[in-house]
Amino acid sequence: MDTLFENRTDAGRRLAEALRAYAGRCDVIVLALPRGGVPVAYEVARALNAPLDLLIVRKLGTPGNPELAMGAIASGDASVLNRDVISLYRISGEIIEQVTANERQELERRERLYRGDRPYPELENRCIIVVDDGIATGATIRAGLAALRRKNPACIVVAVPVAPTDTLERLRAEVDDVVCLTTPTPFFAVGQAYRDFSQTTDDEVREILARSWGEPLS
Repeated sequence: MDTLFENRTDAGRRLAEALRAYAGRCDVIVLALPRGGVPVAYEVARALNAPLDLLIVRKLGTPGNPELAMGAIASGDASVLNRDVISLYRISGEIIEQVTANERQELERRERLYRGDRPYPELENRCIIVVDDGIATGATIRAGLAALRRKNPACIVVAVPVAPTDTLERLRAEVDDVVCLTTPTPFFAVGQAYRDFSQTTDDEVREILARSWGEPLS
């Protein structure tokens, strides 16, 4: 493939270049999907001179194959289910409820850990740029988009370093703009576009947010 990112910081800097049309606008806000999207979004927000905040979303993994999303949930009680996966694997409503409850606990834990008492940003009439380190099925980010649409933004942009073509086409129908740097074929996983795709830790997320928000770590 033509594009190979050294790490998430490198990907964020390259993504920022592709988003230059949004630089310097007072209505723009960058929302990162933790954890992996935070170092990418930090570089984007810094380059665009835009505030950085969070959109916390949790994938609902399929039993026996947690990397395969049967849906996702996001802050604000938004949820998206992948009916094709649920039907194919004959997943019961009871299992869906159990997995959802477990992931909601983790979502709430991350809210407390990352945000603390910091208030949510005002999103009405804002141009929101949603950033992650990559997209596979799109279920996770679509749950986040469902939550955002309730906030009445002026526009929503999805910006990622890597994603499969078919997922991007579905997303284009749901947002105002999609920016993606590479669409490898065949697509196996987001990590195939990175030399270093080591897991982003909670401590790294908190350090990046403290740097962006100008607040000391508690």
